[in-house]
Amino acid sequence: MGKNNLVNKTQKDKYTTRKEVLTSFFLGSEYELSTKKQIASFFAIPKSDLRQFDQILDELEKEGIVYLDDSKRYVPYSKSNLVRCVYQAKSAGFGFGLVEDGEDVYISKKNINGAMDGDEILVKVLNSYGKSREGQVVKVLNRNIKSVIGRFSKSRNFGFVIPIDDTIEDIYISKKNAQNYKDGQVVKVLITKYPTEGSKAEGKIESIIGDSKDAHIDAKSLYVSYDLDKMEDFNEKVKEELKDIPQKVSEEEKKGRVDRTAERIYTIDAADAKDLDDAVSVKKKDNGDYVLSVYIADVSHYVKEKTALNKEAIARGTSIYIPGKVIPMLPKQLSNGICSLNAGEERLSLAVDMLISSKGEVLGSEVFKAVIKVTKKMSYDKVYKVITNQEDEELTKEYGEYKQDLLLMEELAKILNEKRTKEGCINFDIPETHIVLDDNGDVVNIEPYPITFANQIIEEFMLITNMVVAEKYYYLELPFIYRIHEKPDEEKLRDLNLILSNYKLRIKGIKDVHPKALSEILTNFDNEQDKDVISTYVLRSMKLAKYSNECLGHFGLNAKYYCHFTSPIRRYPDLFIHRIISKSLENNCMFKENELARYEKQAEEYAKSSSEMEKNATKIERDFDSLYCTIYMKNFIGKEFDATVCSITSFGIFIRLENTVEGFVSFNDIPGDYYLYDESTRMLIGKNTSKKYKIGDKVRAKLIKSDVLTKQIDFEII
Repeated sequence: MGKNNLVNKTQKDKYTTRKEVLTSFFLGSEYELSTKKQIASFFAIPKSDLRQFDQILDELEKEGIVYLDDSKRYVPYSKSNLVRCVYQAKSAGFGFGLVEDGEDVYISKKNINGAMDGDEILVKVLNSYGKSREGQVVKVLNRNIKSVIGRFSKSRNFGFVIPIDDTIEDIYISKKNAQNYKDGQVVKVLITKYPTEGSKAEGKIESIIGDSKDAHIDAKSLYVSYDLDKMEDFNEKVKEELKDIPQKVSEEEKKGRVDRTAERIYTIDAADAKDLDDAVSVKKKDNGDYVLSVYIADVSHYVKEKTALNKEAIARGTSIYIPGKVIPMLPKQLSNGICSLNAGEERLSLAVDMLISSKGEVLGSEVFKAVIKVTKKMSYDKVYKVITNQEDEELTKEYGEYKQDLLLMEELAKILNEKRTKEGCINFDIPETHIVLDDNGDVVNIEPYPITFANQIIEEFMLITNMVVAEKYYYLELPFIYRIHEKPDEEKLRDLNLILSNYKLRIKGIKDVHPKALSEILTNFDNEQDKDVISTYVLRSMKLAKYSNECLGHFGLNAKYYCHFTSPIRRYPDLFIHRIISKSLENNCMFKENELARYEKQAEEYAKSSSEMEKNATKIERDFDSLYCTIYMKNFIGKEFDATVCSITSFGIFIRLENTVEGFVSFNDIPGDYYLYDESTRMLIGKNTSKKYKIGDKVRAKLIKSDVLTKQIDFEII
């Protein structure tokens, strides 16, 4: 390779060229392990360019092209037996290296080498057993955990904190830092030294969260551990910008917008919803076609590109919903105020008119800016009562004049739903957990979240809108963020077939599976609990949906074009594409070259960051649900429940109660026999009696433990 390959380029493309050449250099067959100094000498990098050269090498490290070994030599991953992955810690002391595209690696306790949950690590593969691999952590690349929540314990010469996360070992606190704190206090600790093979982590106490005897200390601890306390408020720059945002629509702002203030337009949400970002209306033409109008809050009008408000929205990525609380993406002055489509108040909107045939086909559509005034704020429960003729005198008085509009909405929603189902869209009817808190923040009930066809009306309207908008802007070839969902892995579908064989069912054509094959599986279950269990397994067999600047289709919806357009108050990708759409409407789709380049770069960047923030929000929400479930179930230790077997593993079975709470049953807590796990059928089989337990079986179980610390609920079969 010639030395001048890296220097004979214009300043404009020098960086990109150097990066490309270096990548090829590392991946080439002639490359020999070299230090930074040796590589710089080989390519004759001028002294003035060394800073840029360092930056490129750092990027290649972050991108997983190379890593630095103990001798400070750059080693390509492709030429080593090392795997770059994320460490997932288990409470028993071992863990797994989670590989994005490949089999995960088991890591025993002795081979962790100081790695902690969520760390990005390098793993040396020690052994392979078929598809299973065992490895050793050789290097921690990036630390995930910066601080820890735990209970403080004091001794004469030092202290230590016992983390509430049982995957983390005790953290040493020096005598100087420990002297101001008391036994039993729950504290937040900043890690100052990470654990190694021979020593514990060290830390410094940052703050006191409360006392271990506080009834709500576990929820408070979890809240602080995710830094949600820091997200309750917004920074001063954001607050200053909010002062300049009006809470009423001005005459100037209405100019150039379609006036729909006289139309009958409705919001339908949960009764306690305050951030109302979508509203709808439906009309029926004489020829049987429908006109569906969907109005979405024009958030990008208020959240401008180069503002602290926009910067904060990007960083948050999404609103986080935990029991009794919302951590919003946008301040309440916007989310509950001027951006919320409150009834009787003029609001700015990005609107979509769709002409839909009696068969559910979209015959035409138009996206435009509008000013609206919502006629009525409605709730799911009341709408359901109206469309099913369950209204009482009071409800008839409140909703009577709108009933025909609601029945028309129901009519169109059923048509759209039937069309989607017929074409192979996978409808997951897995009940969500609804945790009910009282005014004191105590759990008073856990139940399946009530879903009716009133919810379905809005879901169908939002789905078709997202598809229409995605297709329209795909063909306009503008920078955009799409919602994509890739085909499931063949191996996961084979595993799913093993479970389905217990029901004498099978997915055909798994090498090139069509969504309809999975959709039809779910139609074979009349029993709702069986359907819930299998729906969960079908969902687990599929890849996670994510955001992308490329339009790659949505497998689960069987949609070639799909995006998230309808919730800009709580999701940043929606807000971003609103900005693109608004600018295209203002400029007749004409963009300057530098604008297009900037938005293309942003689309790629925000798609990636929003996907990560969505995963983070989901984890937080699940952790809170798990915590509240264990708190609630502590009240029922010794009680018996009807349950369904929802998962079987080599170490026990998982069951699901009718209230959606899930728990674990170890082999020792299954009476009558010694049970063995049959991997080929995913069954437990009694050694002496041949009694079988399979997924979907109905069992009677007694609650024996509900551990708030580990968030684990244990049962025994009776």
